[in-house]
Amino acid sequence: MSEIYREITPLTQYDCFTVFDRKKTIFDFPLHSHEEFELNLILSGKGVKRVVGDHTEVIDDAELVLVGNNLPHGWLTHSYRWQEGMPEIKEVTVQFHRDLFDDKFLKRNQLFFVRSLLEKSAKGISFSRETIERIKPRLTSLAQKSGFDSMLELMSILHDLSVSRDMRTLSNSTFTDENINFNSRRIEKVFAYMRDNYDKDVNLAGVAKLAGMSEVSFSRFIKKRTGKTFVESLNEIRLGHASRSLINTSNTISEIAYKCGFNNLSYFNRIFKSRNGCTPKEFRDNYSGTRTFV
Repeated sequence: MSEIYREITPLTQYDCFTVFDRKKTIFDFPLHSHEEFELNLILSGKGVKRVVGDHTEVIDDAELVLVGNNLPHGWLTHSYRWQEGMPEIKEVTVQFHRDLFDDKFLKRNQLFFVRSLLEKSAKGISFSRETIERIKPRLTSLAQKSGFDSMLELMSILHDLSVSRDMRTLSNSTFTDENINFNSRRIEKVFAYMRDNYDKDVNLAGVAKLAGMSEVSFSRFIKKRTGKTFVESLNEIRLGHASRSLINTSNTISEIAYKCGFNNLSYFNRIFKSRNGCTPKEFRDNYSGTRTFV
């Protein structure tokens, strides 16, 4: 399998989900994974190759797939060739946080099928043509809703998908790393501080002091609890805001880098490409379309 990149999506901790609607004639975004769940509707894409985990398949002219968090996935142009007069591919993508529905909520009897759906999505789920035709109008109009109504509609869509017939899981194995439980008031306090001050000078000495630990002890502590170093954790927060700015603003890449706490443009470009598999400009071009945050 090709190299899999870790995408930093533009969702913040204050968003419930995002809906992305675009038309295209080529799929050139690399195989990637991210923390968020992703529901992807693709129309008029016959001949495109879908890769989810260790499963590959050439799709028909309509498909709907739910991808679990941290599961590598991607759609590749493959044998699809757009010609003059053909309809462009329509892609509607919904991304939502893995903790949008917490464990206690999902354990309620009424959420049994939704919980089962999200668990199955760890291997990727493909839905039947009948389900696609039924859900398609609701997904394509989701971006027109707002506030609480949009959240209710997303929950309703997920429930209808959870009880739909003839769904099938795709990957034989989940490809996800074992999640590290880092429930810790110290870590939560530090992450809250980094999220609130990502655009400022945040350094190891300051966050270690905030946690009441020495720099060496805190460095070991955050790595053990989260699996990431302090710098990696801070960069992920900053890259998330940078990704959102690339989509939502016309600011230059250098302006975005500096506003998101990166004081060195070449370092920003290098880190961005290493995590997303493309340059900031390529990312902005790839996500040209209508994106709605809820």
